Amino acid sequence: MDRRSFLTKASIGGVAAAGASVLAAPAIAQANPKVTWRVTSSFPKALDTIFGAADVMSKYISEASDGNFTLQVFPAGELVPGLEAADAVSTGTVEACHTVPYYFWGKDPTYALGAAVPFGLNARQINAWFYHGGGIDLMNEFYATQNLIAFPAGNTGVQMGGWFRKEITSVADMSGLKMRVGGFAGKVMEKLGVVPQQIAGGDIYPALEKGTIDATEWVGPYDDEKLGFYKVAPYYYYPGWWEGGPAIATMINLDKWNELPPAYQALLKMGCQVANADMLSNYDWKNPTALKSLVANGAQLRPFPQDVMQASFDAANATYAEISAGNEMFKKIKESQDAFKRDAYLWAQIAEYNYDVFMMGQQQAGKL
Repeated sequence: MDRRSFLTKASIGGVAAAGASVLAAPAIAQANPKVTWRVTSSFPKALDTIFGAADVMSKYISEASDGNFTLQVFPAGELVPGLEAADAVSTGTVEACHTVPYYFWGKDPTYALGAAVPFGLNARQINAWFYHGGGIDLMNEFYATQNLIAFPAGNTGVQMGGWFRKEITSVADMSGLKMRVGGFAGKVMEKLGVVPQQIAGGDIYPALEKGTIDATEWVGPYDDEKLGFYKVAPYYYYPGWWEGGPAIATMINLDKWNELPPAYQALLKMGCQVANADMLSNYDWKNPTALKSLVANGAQLRPFPQDVMQASFDAANATYAEISAGNEMFKKIKESQDAFKRDAYLWAQIAEYNYDVFMMGQQQAGKL
């Protein structure tokens, strides 16, 4: 090929390449539009594990979209009060929220099944049910009636049973107990004679100190240590049977979700799943150190007496029967969870339970 022929063909090729790049740019822009959403959290920044999960979600989505899909996360109260997050998303005041679905159980008890109910699924089980048991689709069938769609985006793992000013030796000690406990758990505890109290996080310590309340539940060692409850209510009970594996969710306005390009929908799902795994592992890492610190500072660990556990379990089942009688969606989802839970515990008691029990024995013997 002579030089003139080469240059002519090269020029034509260059023009064609330039044309292709000009044509490609709008296509890329259309596929990756600039989208900025506001995400209101139901948590303060001080709860770095829970609030931080929304930041993790936002970071991954922004990086994966080359900064074109941005989620701006706001702490509770900055845009919307924490307990009004779902309503704000449903009405389109904000595009999304990061919250615990059981906060809204008063609107419909079905919300609670997307987070945790007394003696419900633990963290691993609820993730298995969500991702492989059709749980996400079942919950979204309900959420659609609220103009929402949601995906799991965090989990604390099983929580502690809370801080008590006096020891609990039997179910009789629960009668008349004034306890800061929210939502569904309070409804069940009422059957044991507990008087549930709704108190904001910042007001719990002074209420305990003054004796206005007798007990409080919060989350677990890492978060509880920050609030200093052990100084005025030294008995630290376990387990938090009302929160075996509470799932945090990213709730999204359904209309806004439908407007997203499919690629952004996929990114948002993945960002939520990353946040879900990150929060649980974060708590698993931080809680052991915090528990040792609490005990060193005077916290006295106590298991709930068996009669308290059994009475609570029976009260929970009675509550579920009452709700299911008049709420078909609640009944449908609860039955799905219960069916899986039966098989999950059949399996859990075989290999993992025995492995863990053996290893716990080695830890107690000082051999680890």
